[in-house]
Amino acid sequence: MFYITSHFTATYEEKQSKFIAHLIPYKSYDELLAALKAEHPKARHFVTSYRYLNEFDQIVENSNDDGEPKGTSGKPTLCVLQGNELINAAVIVVRYFGGTKLGTGGLVRAYSDAVNMAVRIAQLHLYKKEICQMISFSYSDMGRVEYECSKLGVSVVEKFFEAEVRFKIQAEQESLKALHVALERVIATLS
Repeated sequence: MFYITSHFTATYEEKQSKFIAHLIPYKSYDELLAALKAEHPKARHFVTSYRYLNEFDQIVENSNDDGEPKGTSGKPTLCVLQGNELINAAVIVVRYFGGTKLGTGGLVRAYSDAVNMAVRIAQLHLYKKEICQMISFSYSDMGRVEYECSKLGVSVVEKFFEAEVRFKIQAEQESLKALHVALERVIATLS
């Protein structure tokens, strides 16, 4: 599976109709959809689809034809996301009608081609599941722990300063194992 971290745009034209595909991280979906509707008040349709992982590691996906004939726009854009194994991603296709009807097959091809163009220019990153964990250590070891976290690509999500220092960390399983090996006698895992 793959994910994206930036916004990618591609424009496809067919019989004077313009299809502007916006491929974005899922977390930006609602905000960008509202912004695009304000930016393109004369656009006829805002076709959307998205796929993301929920807290149970299940893929949640949905699509919306936004007034286009049923199954001719939302589902084909979702199929492109599925075919490219994209998760935590959304696509919004802004359509300007050019005056000539494309028919159901033409709509399916046009929407799919617009999204495929955006996917081709996108920088895809391989998805690896990250795990959250709490660790604790003494104040005197804080510099070493922060250094090892930085070196191994372990994100420090939150810091707590009590009798001991506690960090909520997040990383791939391999990085967490490497951190525990590097700091074997320094840190204790809490959960």
